[in-house]
Formats: sequence, C-alpha cells, structure tokens
Amino acid sequence: MSRNLDGFFRHIAACNTAVLPGGRLEFRLGAQPAGWVQPDLLPVLLRHGMTHAGNSVTLDDSARLEQIGEAMAREGVYRSHHELFDVWTDMDQPPVARIDRGALPLFGLMAAGVHLNGLVRRPDGLYLWIARRSMTKRLDPGKLDHLVAGGIPAGHTAAQALIKEAGEEASLPPELVARARPTADIRYALDRPEGLRRDVLHCFELELPPDFVPTPADGEVEEFRLIPLQEAYVLVRDTDEFKFNVNLVLIDLFLRTGMIDPATPEGQRLRRGLTGWHAPKTD
Repeated sequence: MSRNLDGFFRHIAACNTAVLPGGRLEFRLGAQPAGWVQPDLLPVLLRHGMTHAGNSVTLDDSARLEQIGEAMAREGVYRSHHELFDVWTDMDQPPVARIDRGALPLFGLMAAGVHLNGLVRRPDGLYLWIARRSMTKRLDPGKLDHLVAGGIPAGHTAAQALIKEAGEEASLPPELVARARPTADIRYALDRPEGLRRDVLHCFELELPPDFVPTPADGEVEEFRLIPLQEAYVLVRDTDEFKFNVNLVLIDLFLRTGMIDPATPEGQRLRRGLTGWHAPKTD
C-alpha cells in the first residue's frame, strides 16, 4: 500500500519549518538554555527584570517565570489560556518552572501533549475514531483531530493528562482509558502564527469495544466519526483535513500497522522524520 509517499513527507516537512536560531535570541533560565525569543520582545523582557548579553536573554530566578507570564498577558503581549504548563530545559529531567500555555510559543519553550488513536477492530479491518474540532477553537477550528488529544497541564504525567482529556473531550471512562498503551514520542519544531512550537507528542493507542460511541463533553468537538483506517490513510496522504500534528501521529500508526512499510528506505526516512531528524537546527 505504500507506493508514493510524497504526500506523507510533506507533513513531516510542514511540521519542521523552524530554523534555529533564525535571528532569535536564546532564552535561558539561570545557566540552562530553555527556548528562543524574537528580538522585538526584548524590551518587554528587560522591563520584567531579565538580562541581555550577546545573543541570549536570561531570567536568573526561574520561579518568577509564571508571574512574568501573567503580567505579559495582562499587558496584551499574548492571549492567556488560563492553564499552566510545566517548563523544561531537558525533558529527561524534572521541570524547572511553570507558565501559561499561551506563552510557550512566545518563548519557544518545549511543550508536551498526548494523542490517542482510538481503534475499533471489525471483520473487514481496523477503523479509527476521529473528531471534528469546534469552529470556536482558537487554533485550527474545524480541522479533523484525534478522538482524544491535548496538552499536558503542569503537574500531570502523560497518562494522567490522557485520562483527563479523554473524560473532558469524549466522555471516556477512566478505567477504559487506563488500558491505552504508549506507542511513540513524536518531536517537531515549527513556526506558527502563535510563535515557535517545539512540541513532544506522547502517543497512545486504545482498542475500543465495537459498540462504544464517544460523546462530546466540553464543547471543543463538533462531532465524532468512525472511519476505516484506509480512509484516514488517504486523507493524510492527499489532503490537509487533519490538524497539522495529527498527521504525524497517524503516519506513525500507518508505519506500525504496515500500511507504510517501515523496512523500506522511505519508511525509515519517515520514522526518522517523526523524531525531529528532518528538522533544520541551525542557520
């Protein structure tokens, strides 16, 4: 089924547009690099007690980042999400600070999220539950999405965030979501209207009962649909109907199910692309 994979490679490229530093200033928390900021933000950062030397901006006391983020939202620098996210300098280490979710791209900070492939096995093959994002969503309104997907709030593990999002978005009971298995971590760095997105997606898979029907619970989803996995394959390959990062998670699913042969050179390139290998890192 693999054949021409150009339609999949374009999604890898589209999610790895960031060139670093790309004229940005390195943002440091204490002695540790944490993100990247645009030079035109410098006057605001200096006003909030940060220091500028060479090509970097430093906040010595990382505990102040949350307070500074709140002040910048009040000043209209960005639009607050009223949801705190953890801030890392290294995702293999504990977080060093917290900040409003809306400020993460502004500072080019790493962010983490969860995505769930909700599958149903039928005699004629695998089916995938998909969602249509509400037209009132701030980002990518009306796009197709996963059954469950969302950012990881401060203080939550990926598994905890998945259970939380699944209940809020699709009314999935916690005991069912707890059976989901982790399948991949996907990384990318891209420029978006909201700023520099440096995301890590923790991907999960859950085989659902044939009679299960998700119910929108929080107003973020217009509708849920169950479609053949083959239809999802064509949608990803030939269209931009899915939200930008959902395409990457589905490419991983196609590789794992053999719809895209992972042993071919093209399949191996796609796999590397999902880990950020494709992303340009420097000017």
